[in-house]
Amino acid sequence: MCTTPDHSGQAPFKTLKPPHPPEKKGDVLTTSLKSAIAVILIFSICLALYFTTRPVFFRWPDVPDPALYMTQLYSDHSPTNISHIAFGIGASTGTWQKRLHYSDIWWKPNITRGFVFLEKNPDPRTASEIRHQVSSDWKRFKRSAGSESAVRLARVVVDLFRAGLPNVRWFVMGDDDTVFFPENLVTVLGKYDHRRMVYVGGNSESVEQDVMHAYDMAFGGGGFAISYPLAAQLVSLMDGCLNRYHYFYGSDQRVWACVGELGVGLSREPGFHQIDIRGDPFGLLAAHPLAPLVSLHHLDYVKPLFPNKTQLESLQALMKAYELDPSRTLQQSFCYHCRYKWSVSVSWGYVVQIYPTLLTAKELEMPLLTFRTWRSWKEGPFTFNTRPWSSDPCQQPIIFYLNSVREDSAGDTITMYRKFAVETDKKCGRLYARAMAIENVIVSAPKMDPEEWKQITTSSNRVEQCTNAINLKGRFSTSQKGRSRLDTRKSTVI
Repeated sequence: MCTTPDHSGQAPFKTLKPPHPPEKKGDVLTTSLKSAIAVILIFSICLALYFTTRPVFFRWPDVPDPALYMTQLYSDHSPTNISHIAFGIGASTGTWQKRLHYSDIWWKPNITRGFVFLEKNPDPRTASEIRHQVSSDWKRFKRSAGSESAVRLARVVVDLFRAGLPNVRWFVMGDDDTVFFPENLVTVLGKYDHRRMVYVGGNSESVEQDVMHAYDMAFGGGGFAISYPLAAQLVSLMDGCLNRYHYFYGSDQRVWACVGELGVGLSREPGFHQIDIRGDPFGLLAAHPLAPLVSLHHLDYVKPLFPNKTQLESLQALMKAYELDPSRTLQQSFCYHCRYKWSVSVSWGYVVQIYPTLLTAKELEMPLLTFRTWRSWKEGPFTFNTRPWSSDPCQQPIIFYLNSVREDSAGDTITMYRKFAVETDKKCGRLYARAMAIENVIVSAPKMDPEEWKQITTSSNRVEQCTNAINLKGRFSTSQKGRSRLDTRKSTVI
């Protein structure tokens, strides 16, 4: 008997066929490879998009190795010039549009180098000669005082270093309302050995600000300079240092603390001006210290430098004089008219003052108190002595502000200063009236060689740069090098 095998136990499995045939081993590898390629492609696209929207330094350019670069620095003995300086301007998109004219007035395309550092890309309509960078991520740092921007701006020196600009000896930081005078900055930095760790700047004019922050700190608005070797050390130190000093208020205070950890103190230069004052800066600037004018700051918070002008127009007028003779700008000289007993103070490129009385050089070089302290609006104290501004018009100097500047055929500068008189009903005496009769003062001066700063050490040089007498015709001239010829034009004949 033929019997049919019983397959009833297998029937259920035969009817359940798989939906897809089983994959071969090679197919599995192909699928995995395709998936990996897709992931890599997507990652590459995202990475490319990320880096194209980030600042330049996020691309990590080939920053020269500090050790190799230091070898080049030590072998280069050429004098410091503007090409050796990299500027880092701290700003925000909220202020840059309003203040960029302060930077544009001193920035020289294709000569000055550096960047303005912002928290994000600015409006494309914001037009400036200065290229911008977006600050590296600053929000990860601990902060218990001050604003986020204080941490961000403290890292400008690091971001500027990492930008990899070639042939840099000095990194100079300032605010978006800082006005630098580059040629004079070069003169000042040229005094120092850029191959050493050096920190250069100035403190606040108001003692209350120095007490609140630090006396031996370079205030950031006035600008400060850090040599390449010091910047190289700060790059590796800064991030941890910022977390240690999370309780400080300002960016400049944080930088000062980090520099101090490296054992570097502040080299003070009186030409860096924080302008921590309120009111009229006339008294301060008309008695400028015996040093090159390097910077001005906080100009939105004081009266215009020149009456009947906006602050921008005032700076443009000052810059015209500066461009002809950078070293002499704001430098004070003294003259005396012995017969009339006049004292004359010339702050070159800015103002001339005539006092119808004899004052000593030490009195004339002391600023008139036309301003107040930064925070409390009080009459002091300041980090320098002042003399009172009299409320009596007959006790005030007769003031002549810069009206024009030019160069003569001999290469000397001719500056004319026009009288600015406040109307008053009070009648002054005959001696004062004689001085008031002068309408214009013309000053002729040889251009000052920056090398002369190495020889100027005392206030006696201020008197030597001016005449010691003015004759009855109001004219005096001298051929002695370094002195000025003062020519007064009167509205009445003496």
